[in-house]
Amino acid sequence: MVVELELERLGFLCRSIEIGCADIIGEVTSEDLLKIKTALHKSGLELVDSKKGILVDKIKSAVIDKIQGSKEHLRGRFSDYLAIKLDYDYTYLANVFSEMESTTIAQFIIVTRVEAAKDLLTNSELSLTEISWKLNYSSVAHLSTQFKKITGFTPSHFRQTTDQALENV
Repeated sequence: MVVELELERLGFLCRSIEIGCADIIGEVTSEDLLKIKTALHKSGLELVDSKKGILVDKIKSAVIDKIQGSKEHLRGRFSDYLAIKLDYDYTYLANVFSEMESTTIAQFIIVTRVEAAKDLLTNSELSLTEISWKLNYSSVAHLSTQFKKITGFTPSHFRQTTDQALENV
């Protein structure tokens, strides 16, 4: 919404706006890009105008969509999913991502899955088994191991602590 409002305020019309992509109607000059970049920066956003930066945004969006939005269970490996979805060799995707983000796609996937698990533990009554299945973990133990590495807590302890904190509010 912020991007749409800023672009409208600057006088640009868009065909569509999605995470990481705005399809602007008409020609956009380098002067226009500078205005857009400045306006977005003031709103705490950044304009990605390099091909590698755009590819990294597409990788992030594909990961987030698959983890948070997809009702369909992932079949196979995430690397295969990304290679097919983005139509690039996974090695190339991994190299670009690491170069631009100073972390790996695998680590980004783990952190994103753990964040989704935290959200589900806090805002749903799903069991750990259901959460691990929903987030494409091979087992509850795998979820628990990654969760503890990232947060320092087991999922059960995290849920317990969060529930107690909510009761005290």
